[in-house]
Amino acid sequence: MRILVLIKQVPDTWGDRRLDPASGRIDRHEPEPVIDEIGERAVEVALRYRDGSEAEVVVLTMGPESATDMLRRVLAMGVDRAIHVVDPALEGADMMTTATVLAAAIRHAGFDIVVAGNESSDGRGGVLPAMVAEHLGVHHLTGLDEVVIDEESVRGVRVVGSERVTLRAALPAIISVTERSPEARIAGFRGIMQAKKKPLERFSLADISAELPARRSIVTTVEQAPIRTAGTTIVDSGDAAVQLADFLTSQRLV
Repeated sequence: MRILVLIKQVPDTWGDRRLDPASGRIDRHEPEPVIDEIGERAVEVALRYRDGSEAEVVVLTMGPESATDMLRRVLAMGVDRAIHVVDPALEGADMMTTATVLAAAIRHAGFDIVVAGNESSDGRGGVLPAMVAEHLGVHHLTGLDEVVIDEESVRGVRVVGSERVTLRAALPAIISVTERSPEARIAGFRGIMQAKKKPLERFSLADISAELPARRSIVTTVEQAPIRTAGTTIVDSGDAAVQLADFLTSQRLV
């Protein structure tokens, strides 16, 4: 069995993210780029199944040259090999383009099951796994909190309010997992050394026979958010209630 895991390089969630006013896109150079945490959890789901089987776990990303370092770190966790789709034409790709290219790369690599995070921490679209599944024409189970994989199918639990919904799909299939999935393991020294020798393949759009669709989303303007100013302070000198009433009236809140 071959398990493909989709991962993504994003600006560090603990840093100060900002938009590039020139391009209207997220500045992916500052803060330091890291692997998205939900992607690490998707990797852990795949590795936990692989640990008790003979499955192959392959990570796949679409991103800039700098994503190579991220892939090496994931290989150190125990992943068997990595695939990096990198092409100048992909800069600023929207969700339609991303789904098309990832589907082409998955089709090129071959798979039994694809595991992804339910949404990235930068774009937060939350629909990419389903879009990729539609391109490939396979089943998809999204937003799973628990996952069980076997040779012929995948089962998962999705929590909806106070209810637990159990879902099942025959393979091949695509699933997405939530932050309730297990935390990722930490790579040890042995894994770090082994990662240097593991295969890391690089593909261009031509290599995977991917044709880019017309872009469906275009940023037209980017504006700085207004600076927040201090609010009105009411000092109680015996007439605080009157001051408050006057303020609410002036703001047309009453």
